[in-house]
Amino acid sequence: MTNGKDENGNGNGKAAAGNNGQNGKDEEEEHLPSSALAGGAGPSRWGAGAMPLEKSRDFGASVKRLASMLRGQWPTLIVVLIAAVSSAVLNVWGPRMLGHATDVIFRGVTQPGGINFGRLHRILFEVVALYVASWLLALVASYLIAGLVQGMMFRLRAQAEDKINALPLNYIDHHARGDLLSRVTNDIDNVAQSLQQTLSNTLTSVLVLIGCSVMMVSISWQLALVALVTVPLSIYSMKMIGGRARPKFIGQWKHTGALNAQIEETFTGHAIVKAFGQQAATEDKFRATNDELYDAAFGAQFMSSLMQPATMFMGNLQYVLVAVVGGLRVSSGAISVGDVQAFIQYSRQFSMPLTQLASNMNVLQSGIASLERVFEFLDAEEQSSDPTDSALPIPVRGRVEFKDVDFSYDPNLKLIEGLSLLAEPGQTIAIVGPTGAGKTTLVNLIMRFYELDGGEITLDGHDIANLSRHELRSQMGMVLQDTWLFGGSIKANIAYGKPGCTDDEVLAAAKATYVDRFVATLPDGYNTIINEEGDNISAGQKQLLTIARAFLADPAILILDEATSSVDTRTEVQVQEAMNALRASRTSFVIAHRLSTIRGADLIVVMQNGQIVEQGTHHELLSHDGPYFDLYNSQFVAPVIDEVNV
Repeated sequence: MTNGKDENGNGNGKAAAGNNGQNGKDEEEEHLPSSALAGGAGPSRWGAGAMPLEKSRDFGASVKRLASMLRGQWPTLIVVLIAAVSSAVLNVWGPRMLGHATDVIFRGVTQPGGINFGRLHRILFEVVALYVASWLLALVASYLIAGLVQGMMFRLRAQAEDKINALPLNYIDHHARGDLLSRVTNDIDNVAQSLQQTLSNTLTSVLVLIGCSVMMVSISWQLALVALVTVPLSIYSMKMIGGRARPKFIGQWKHTGALNAQIEETFTGHAIVKAFGQQAATEDKFRATNDELYDAAFGAQFMSSLMQPATMFMGNLQYVLVAVVGGLRVSSGAISVGDVQAFIQYSRQFSMPLTQLASNMNVLQSGIASLERVFEFLDAEEQSSDPTDSALPIPVRGRVEFKDVDFSYDPNLKLIEGLSLLAEPGQTIAIVGPTGAGKTTLVNLIMRFYELDGGEITLDGHDIANLSRHELRSQMGMVLQDTWLFGGSIKANIAYGKPGCTDDEVLAAAKATYVDRFVATLPDGYNTIINEEGDNISAGQKQLLTIARAFLADPAILILDEATSSVDTRTEVQVQEAMNALRASRTSFVIAHRLSTIRGADLIVVMQNGQIVEQGTHHELLSHDGPYFDLYNSQFVAPVIDEVNV
């Protein structure tokens, strides 16, 4: 049996057999660090939208790390290099051939015998062949580079997916989800686009620069010195402008992540925003972040856009110097007209790659800023590794024991200390207590969504810390108060609890949990598609679907966290009957606020401030004046008194 968890286990419980989502974070949030609340904002090292406040990583280190992802691609890289070098050589040789053609024409005009059209046509044909061959080789290099870049992005996305599954739950809780989504989607896409645009152009531009330099020196080293005098100025201006632009690009993508976090939060809770009249405050918050993004993006684009005009100015200055000095040398007979014409072409061809490099730096700055954000995510501390030789005896009996368990979300704020609890196979353990008492934390520890600070939890006598998360969670079904359904059919959402199940098994689970009753009223029945937000069916119907999912999984241990909170009273009675049948042969942990739903539990555990203050059956706990007695009376006695007073 399986609940859909992966080997590493995505610590947020979204693949559990039943309900999925926040794992009771609403209940326990008073125990979480401040940065875990309000979308990750708080007085810690994280700024608004859970953005890191530290300076970004070194540009060179990020580029080296990106280059390391090309390991194993050396054959392709060699072919790319050969094709690019060959293309550049042929492209650079073209102006020299055209210079020869110019000399043929010039000699034919100034000397007897006229123009040698046979030689002229042969030279022009050779030039056309050179440029066609150069274009084809450049096409091959660009095609291979596209494959290399997309291959790197494929591996980078795979690493991001693996990282999400390997991260502990507290990392997800401490970061705004919109920012995490931005890192694994927008930032990776931006890296791909920037690399695709810059790698091929940069390689070509560098090779053309080298080739043009060699050809200019071969024609006239004096003219070459004149032409190259502007290069240091161009490089200095590019470095100065690039240094000022990079922090702006980093800020741009940070604010983009913050804006995504706000939008995701607002869209998810848009009904609450409207219900409490917070549209204006939400718009003000959005406007403030959007203004920060505008300022950062404007500064980044403006600073980087200065590169191209600066290099163009240097190129024009170079052209004037070459034209003047070259004309003087032609008049003195030092070089031919064709050589000057070829040299001027080389000088213009030399300035064009500098302009392209400047433009590429604009795009590359943005891509590296995004790459650093992705690497920061990939470098986050992962959950502890699973043992490789663990094995649970089959069948699993379901005996769960807490032995002197210590746990806290924040080391400076104790939550659970020295807790001990025993659940025998087949028992139903109800966990009750006020909000923030640690009820949901208790079941999260059973699922190993968090690691213990001390003590141990055993399953059939085996320490769960010595079991793989997949093996442990495959024996558990979980239904949370916050429902989670994916975009797909009703049948697929139920079948999620047991991969490879038959339609008959899905139908049996649906009938047992009274899902079949409302599905029969839908036009497409079990093929009805649940939309992305899951708002085309009611909250109660969604909860019934998650219960059916857990029922189908048939787990050894069942965890129910207010599993019937969204269903009507009549349906709750029916579902309780189904749950009683489901719990009959398995250990169950039931978190409940409505005490009427857990009267028949084998053991009721009352928690306060992370401690078990009393435990016993319903009748045992009501026989004396204690916390459970007070909780029970607050729910059932007070309404009666109010009716009498009326």
